[in-house]
Amino acid sequence: MWLSSEMQAPACRGSGRRALEALLLAVLATLLGGCGFQLRSDPVVPPEMSRTYISTDDRYSLFYRMFRTQLESAGAELVDSPADATAEFAILSDETGQRVLSVSARNVPTEFEVYYTVYYTVRNGEKVLLEPQIQTLTRDYTYDETRVLGKAREEELLRKAIVEDLVRLALVQVSSIR
Repeated sequence: MWLSSEMQAPACRGSGRRALEALLLAVLATLLGGCGFQLRSDPVVPPEMSRTYISTDDRYSLFYRMFRTQLESAGAELVDSPADATAEFAILSDETGQRVLSVSARNVPTEFEVYYTVYYTVRNGEKVLLEPQIQTLTRDYTYDETRVLGKAREEELLRKAIVEDLVRLALVQVSSIR
C-alpha cells in the first residue's frame, strides 16, 4: 500500500531523533572517558596504612566514630597502640558548633549555620605521609521557635551529614597516599 509523505513523516522523524540521541550519547561517553572522568569507587587504604592507629583526644566524637568504621570497611586493621601500627592517623582538632546567621526584628534567631571542623595528619613514625589537613564544612537551616524539637532534630541530621562528607573527604585523601 502506498502512503503519502505526510503519513511517513512522523515515523521518519522518530527514527531520526533516536539516531541523533544515540549519536549524542556516544559522543558524550567518548568525551567523558577521554577527559579522565571515572565513577567514584570505594576508597582503598594504601599499604602504608594496613595497620593504623588513630590518635585523638576525643574517642566519642562523631567524626572519630564514623571515620573508624569507614577506615575498617576500607580494609585497614585498626590497632590499639602506635607501636603496633604501620601508620598513625592523628586527629589534631575535632570541633563542631553553630552560629546565628540572621535574627528577626524582635532579635530572635531565624537562621543558624552548623559547622564541623577537623584537622588531621597521617604519619609513619617521623615520616609524614599526609601533610596536616584542615577541613571545615557548613550547612545552614531556618529556625522557628514554635518548632524547637523538630529544629533540634534537623540540626542533628545536618551535623551527621556534614561528618559523613568530612569522612569521605578524609578517606579520599588517605587513599591518595603513595
